[in-house]
Amino acid sequence: MDDLRTELNELKQFIADLKEDRAMTKAKEAREAWTKYVSLTLVIIAVLTAMAAQWSGKYGSQTQMSQAQASDQWSFYQAKSIKQHLTEATRTQLQRLAAPGDASAAAELKKLEGDVARYDKEKAELKTKAEALEATRDAASRRGGKMGRAVSLFSVAIATGSICLVTKRKPLWFVAMILAEFGLAAMAMAWLA
Repeated sequence: MDDLRTELNELKQFIADLKEDRAMTKAKEAREAWTKYVSLTLVIIAVLTAMAAQWSGKYGSQTQMSQAQASDQWSFYQAKSIKQHLTEATRTQLQRLAAPGDASAAAELKKLEGDVARYDKEKAELKTKAEALEATRDAASRRGGKMGRAVSLFSVAIATGSICLVTKRKPLWFVAMILAEFGLAAMAMAWLA
């Protein structure tokens, strides 16, 4: 009978230990329930980081493309300037060498005057296009820089949130959220720029 009582007491103790262990586990889960929200926050920040990185890449590509196109327009402008200079030099030489009253020289001079005027007009158009492309390049560069800052802030926020989960230090979660808010502000400034 003593053995039965001993076994019953051991069983009661085992059940009490099991209940205590379960209560401690529940208490620990309740204390660390906030970590689920940290994880969710980190997922949202990661999505924002991916979006900002895509936009940053878009603006970087737009900067490069606009620069290349602007360079092409300026090259065309220079070519027109060279052609205009040659035409003006030819006109000057023809004016010096042509006999007064020479009809073919007069017709050629008139044609050269028309060419010079056309080159002026074409150069003005090319300059306008090149400057517009440079303005697009500059705007994309500014936006890309702001998006780059947003990506950096989001990355630091993710790292801070990850450290928060490992160390179980709740204040780091708030730091991560503040960094993410700065990242969102940088993203918004890039879009509105």
